[in-house]
Amino acid sequence: MTVKLSTTVTLQRFGATAADVIAVARHDARIEISPEVLDELANVRAHIDALASSDTPVYGISTGFGALATRHIAPEDRAKLQRSLIRSHAAGMGAPVEREVVRALMFLRAKTLASGRTGVRPVVLQTMIDLLNAGITPLVREYGSLGCSGDLAPLSHCALVLMGEGEATDAQGNLRPVPELLAEAGINPVQLAEKEGLALVNGTDGMLGQLLMALADLDELADIADATAAMSVEAQMGTDQVFRPELHEPLRPHPGQARSAANMFAFLSDSPVVASHKEGDGRVQDAYSLRCSPQVTGAVRDTIAHARMVATRELAAAIDNPVVLPSGEVTSNGNFHGAPVAYVLDFLAIAVADLGSIAERRTDRMLDPARSRELPAFLADDPGVDSGMMIAQYTQAGLVAENKRLAVPASVDSIPSSAMQEDHVSLGWHAARKLRTAVANLRRILAVEMLIAGRALDLRAPLQPGPATGAVLELLRTKVAGPGEDRFLSAELEAACELLESGAVHEALQPYLSRG
Repeated sequence: MTVKLSTTVTLQRFGATAADVIAVARHDARIEISPEVLDELANVRAHIDALASSDTPVYGISTGFGALATRHIAPEDRAKLQRSLIRSHAAGMGAPVEREVVRALMFLRAKTLASGRTGVRPVVLQTMIDLLNAGITPLVREYGSLGCSGDLAPLSHCALVLMGEGEATDAQGNLRPVPELLAEAGINPVQLAEKEGLALVNGTDGMLGQLLMALADLDELADIADATAAMSVEAQMGTDQVFRPELHEPLRPHPGQARSAANMFAFLSDSPVVASHKEGDGRVQDAYSLRCSPQVTGAVRDTIAHARMVATRELAAAIDNPVVLPSGEVTSNGNFHGAPVAYVLDFLAIAVADLGSIAERRTDRMLDPARSRELPAFLADDPGVDSGMMIAQYTQAGLVAENKRLAVPASVDSIPSSAMQEDHVSLGWHAARKLRTAVANLRRILAVEMLIAGRALDLRAPLQPGPATGAVLELLRTKVAGPGEDRFLSAELEAACELLESGAVHEALQPYLSRG
């Protein structure tokens, strides 16, 4: 179900939600900071200042970092220490990552800064929020994070912009000099003090932000998969009886399966195509790719639910190292390790790959006259002269093959770093990046199924689809013409995918969706 997003998000000490992250990352919601947060940051900072003036070395305040933590840093060198940390750690390479990923990353780091557990001054948090509200986006590059001591390189690229350095784009996406962008927005660069460099870079914010956005996308795509599966069942003259509720939750109580079955049963309700062969149909069972759709999409839903539980817990976390406890004690920990998030990112990639795989199998059946129940070969207008949808399925199959490769988990790997101080890493950022690609591929796979099933339903005329699948087909026909001789197909595939990405198809399905 589409969630109404706020245009303003208030940053509290605790309680940021997934909807807050989506609103800021994707919809440029304005952020306000609760006065309570700024007061708490000022109070906690007093503990850091006291430790900074002490002769006792404290990691992150008066020592070096990582494998260099054994060196005590003199007070006159500590400002340089913070600058050097950020400059050296902003070591990413490759293509820039998407604007929404960077905005999610920054907001989630701001959420942890606001907790009061990191020891930063109020000005550091305020400057990060000012950047977000001004639409200034640090340029973060694809490679650099190992997902263990936080998403170090991506967060460092963001912190560098707070200092008035690095690379960034304006609200229109234009790459411009950072000093110019800050001056235009009335933002003063931050001179980082003790502890603040580490506080800006030590978190799982990049992988968590991408997980939250993937979950939002997959919530919709699971509903879309139920709809395209129902269209394929209709197009192949399949039965709706295997989706009856008494065959699901009472017999096999997986909640995702029950919900997908309920969706498909509702989508096929009152379908003249389904009604046309309820009597006298000699087939006993439909193929697995039709009959078992709720079992597969439902398993995806249950995987989403598990991943959401982990994401919700991580959203409640205040991750930094060292961390400032309520007592004022500053102590080291390992909470920056990304394993909990990395595992579910990889788990989702497996589920996404399988969901695309079953959709491709449904699609392929509609193009084969030996299995399609009297549809023309490849749904072509004049098979032999026309190739119809033959190569659309090739494209879909290529996307499925790519997603199978992307399903290989990143989190089972580890590569030691920092002179073996950081000798086990999660690679959660890598898991997030490949999941992001897999989700985009899944949307394309389902767009192909929708396009081909739509053509097959048109070829069943004068039989008509049911109200729900008919609504999807009607919407599709506003962007893509119906059956006919061969024409430029790539543009039609892209148009179908854009319909899914826009949310228009999901909106059309709202009256028919199960709310279970």
